Amino acid sequence: MEVEQTALPGIGLRHDFTTRKGQRVGVVSHRTGRRDLVIYDADDPDAVCHVVKLNDEEADALAELLGAPRIVQRLNQLHEQVEGLVSVQMPVPDGSPYAGRPMGDARVRTRTSASIVAVVRSGRVFASPGPDFVFAAGDVVVVVGSEDTTAEVAGILADG
Repeated sequence: MEVEQTALPGIGLRHDFTTRKGQRVGVVSHRTGRRDLVIYDADDPDAVCHVVKLNDEEADALAELLGAPRIVQRLNQLHEQVEGLVSVQMPVPDGSPYAGRPMGDARVRTRTSASIVAVVRSGRVFASPGPDFVFAAGDVVVVVGSEDTTAEVAGILADG
C-alpha cells in the first residue's frame, strides 16, 4: 500500500492512501498534536466529506485498535519467512526484579540478543517500547528471537 506524505505549511503533515475499493483516506497530524482522520469524497478525491478530530488520547486509542492485530499478524508472517525465529508473549511476574523499573535496566537485547517488540498492559499495546519504558507486574511482553533466547528473557524477567 502506498502512503503519500504531504507537508502542510503552518499546520503539520498529511498522510493519504487509497483503499482497494477506491476510497481515499488520510490523517492530518497537526503541529499541536491533534490528529484529523479525513475521508475524501468518492466523486472528487480532493474534496473532504468527513473529518474526525482526535486528541492525543483518542488517536492513541484508535492506533491501538488498528495496530495491535497488525503487529501480531506481521510477526506471524515473519515467522513463516525466517526459520528459527519465534515470538513469545510472557508476563512480567509479580515479584519480578524489573517490575517498576525501566526496560533498559534489564538489558535484554545485550544479554540475550532477543528483542522486546511490544508490551501489553491492561489491553493497551505499547509497540516498540524504548529503554525508559517502565515495566509493571502483569505486563505481557512480546519478545522476538530464537527459542533459546526468548526462554532466557523469561528467566531475566522472573529472576533477574
